[in-house]
Amino acid sequence: MNLRQKLEVARQLEKLGVDIIEAGFPCISDGDFEAVHTIASTVKTCRIAGLARCVENDIRKAAEAVAPAGERGRIHTFLATSPLHREFKLKKTKEEVLELAVRHVKLARSLVSDVEFSAEDASRTELDFLAQVVEAVIDAGATTINLPDTVGFTTPVEYSRMITYIREHVSNIDRAILSVHCHNDIGLAVANSLAAVTAGARQVEGAINGIGERAGNAALEEVIMALTIRPEAFGFEAGAEVLNVNTKEIVKTSRVVSRMSGLAVQRSKAIVGENAFAHSSGIHQHGILAKRETYEIINPEDVGWGETELPLTKHSGRAAVKARLERLGHTLSDEELTQVFERFKKVGDSKKFVYDDDLSALVNDSLNTSEGKWKMVQIQFLAGSSTTPTATVTLEKDGELHTDSAIGNGPVNACFKAIDRLTGAAGELVGYVVRSTSTGQDALGEVSVKVQFGDASCCCKPVSGKGAASDVVEASARAYLNAVNRHIVLEELHAPTPSC
Repeated sequence: MNLRQKLEVARQLEKLGVDIIEAGFPCISDGDFEAVHTIASTVKTCRIAGLARCVENDIRKAAEAVAPAGERGRIHTFLATSPLHREFKLKKTKEEVLELAVRHVKLARSLVSDVEFSAEDASRTELDFLAQVVEAVIDAGATTINLPDTVGFTTPVEYSRMITYIREHVSNIDRAILSVHCHNDIGLAVANSLAAVTAGARQVEGAINGIGERAGNAALEEVIMALTIRPEAFGFEAGAEVLNVNTKEIVKTSRVVSRMSGLAVQRSKAIVGENAFAHSSGIHQHGILAKRETYEIINPEDVGWGETELPLTKHSGRAAVKARLERLGHTLSDEELTQVFERFKKVGDSKKFVYDDDLSALVNDSLNTSEGKWKMVQIQFLAGSSTTPTATVTLEKDGELHTDSAIGNGPVNACFKAIDRLTGAAGELVGYVVRSTSTGQDALGEVSVKVQFGDASCCCKPVSGKGAASDVVEASARAYLNAVNRHIVLEELHAPTPSC
């Protein structure tokens, strides 16, 4: 995600009511620093955390990035503790790991009042050593202790035992909040998180839609609804309000994260998938009609489903579009709104109705475009069963228009080649997905691409791009240009990927 997309997600997380937003890794790049700093300056109710290794420069950068949040600023510093990591990654003894952790937690606490320490790979760390580290970093000033299942290795029973052991063997544990951070490598991230809560953990780290490294992190919407619907199953009183979350914002948050990240939600995904409340069996349908609770333990409206509105048309005004965008979770500047509204009018000319998903696709496409070096101005193409596919593309850069043409083995390929000629950043298409944003033959097409720039055998990784338009060829060209712009920006930042 670019800066504006991250800001959209952060604002929606604030509406959802999460307690802490870990906004990025400030020392890793100028872009991450800017994202954390901007979110810390914009979000007013959540704590804003910056991630940092147990490295002095990391910690100072994190403190600088979260500074606009004031007392809501948090530094989250981490260090591996397991024997596997100590021997092969850190090449350090237990004593050296302990000293590093204490020294850097003290530094972080001298810069902010809220410090989280994570014992990376805690679930594979010797319990006695883990307890020793936890006690020492609390004495050093850590206010939250995170015990991650970094590689999704543990099980609910094992994780619960670990949390219980730490609570019973760390004498100062009452001075810190116990936190958990689970990965989903064998599908147990949510189960492990809830087991930890039952054992006494009071902070759960995760991600909306369960996105994250490898198989992902704990899906926060599932954790939220499990604790909301079944508090008594996790050690609380029946009917207790365990969380301070606005559950009606869950579906909206899921959609914003999906759009901004470019990661689609599985149809059968719990809570937020399109099929989560669909009942195809006749027996189920009969039961639902008789009494909803027969086959639904969650009222769909409680998580934000069912709030449908009439679609907009080309006659809808700017104010109506702005109001609908705000309802969908998008907060845009006047300049951004103008850009989206211009695209809305063009789309409205080519289709009868503009649905909510169409609008969200236009927002994402506009935010993708806003930071680019090259901007799409016009595209024309010729194709047919007995015609050589040809495309003419006009791009704008620094206020100047540039036009070129190319032929290809289809109109999409011809557009890509014309863009290559104009930008000089030729890439190889390695992934291409097109989907309909809404219903009907006139639905917007949303295209996602992955483009390889440079030699894939070295450090280069594919760059993602997204585009949306009523014409699939135009959407494809926009997606490809988005990837080209991202590649150019990353090259200028001297990022380790994708440039070689």
